[in-house]
Amino acid sequence: MDRHDGFREFVLARQQALMRTAYLLTGDAHLAEDLLQSVLMNVVRQWHKLSKDGNPEAYTRKALVNQYISWKRRPRPEVPSSDPPERCVSHDDATLDRIVLRQALDRLTPKQRAVIVLRFREDLSEAQTAELLGCSVGTVKSQTHHALARLRAVAPELAHLLSEREIVEVAR
Repeated sequence: MDRHDGFREFVLARQQALMRTAYLLTGDAHLAEDLLQSVLMNVVRQWHKLSKDGNPEAYTRKALVNQYISWKRRPRPEVPSSDPPERCVSHDDATLDRIVLRQALDRLTPKQRAVIVLRFREDLSEAQTAELLGCSVGTVKSQTHHALARLRAVAPELAHLLSEREIVEVAR
């Protein structure tokens, strides 16, 4: 029996969901690919133990968040480009909302962004998010509250995207 049995199947089955999480954390498709590849290289080293004793998907998601936060702590030099920034040709409301939301998410701390992605995009509970981030449920609630307040402050035009459910959850 190979110590990597099942790893290929795990990646094939969960790759899209993990890539979505990586993209939402980084906000960049290329960085998301790098992040996921880096994490999967570590997961394969632990695969025998994870597949036998653990929850490989939970471990992988936690590793994604931790690696993303670690990357954000390291200063990265900006690389100048001779290409002008891409322009959006569509001006419909949904497209504009996505652009504004992406820019607003970039202004959150890495932990706040991780909490928002895990809670509202991945639809994890406060307890699941706390477990994944290795913190208390109270910390998740606090980070969620501060992140949503920051989003409202930097992008008030996104207020219509917040549902009553999210506002009630944060108030709890």
